[in-house]
Amino acid sequence: MMAGVAGDVVWVTGAGSGIGRACALAFAKAGAKVALTGRRREALEETAALIAKEGPTALVVPADVADAEAVKAAHAAVVAGLGEVAVLVSCAGGNMKKRHWAQLDPADMSWVVDLDLKSMFYLTLAVLPAMRARREGRIIQIASQAGATRQTVAGPTYSAAKTGVVAMSANLNAEEGIHGIRSICISPGEVVTPILKTRPVQPTEEELALMLQPEDVAETALFAASLPARACLAEILLLPTDDRHARPAAKAIAATVARG
Repeated sequence: MMAGVAGDVVWVTGAGSGIGRACALAFAKAGAKVALTGRRREALEETAALIAKEGPTALVVPADVADAEAVKAAHAAVVAGLGEVAVLVSCAGGNMKKRHWAQLDPADMSWVVDLDLKSMFYLTLAVLPAMRARREGRIIQIASQAGATRQTVAGPTYSAAKTGVVAMSANLNAEEGIHGIRSICISPGEVVTPILKTRPVQPTEEELALMLQPEDVAETALFAASLPARACLAEILLLPTDDRHARPAAKAIAATVARG
């Protein structure tokens, strides 16, 4: 039987938009007590208002998760407001427009690594002690197809950071599974979120229609977090059914087969 998340304290980062907002809504609807963290208070308040329409009240805790001290302070606020965190959902992330090797700027590169990789270490370190003491905890890391397969759309910095998230999550399971802690790494393919606005070439409406939606990732996260404590869905590659990275080769094969 599914264990569920009703009554659990769930801390969602990147909760002001996209996958983070969708995860916050999904967990709140499932009966969890949700804390919302991100850099923009106004966006977090919008997410909290959406949750309130379903009944529960979310705790808004603004913070820059790329700042280690800010993460410590935010974690303390979540614990004071709701209790110890049972489920951490790390969704915060970003990319830059000038992302390819011939364009890379060291400061931009450092910003992406800080936000997309180091922040997940800071957040994990914040919740681990109480999870160890309780001998139970779920940490959901939102990585990317860019970190699980070879593709060039995201650029080397984002790809390297998300590859690091996949490795970090695997290592977390290897060391902390004996303490009842489960790290769930979800690597989505293309998702219709605000991060697409940072792409040098914007997707067409036709391309957007074939991509995943934030709710698809949120439902996957909720399912993985709801499994019995003995089961860890350690790594998930969630792709659009018609994946743009495979599409040209697939169309070439179809054309060859059609010609006989």
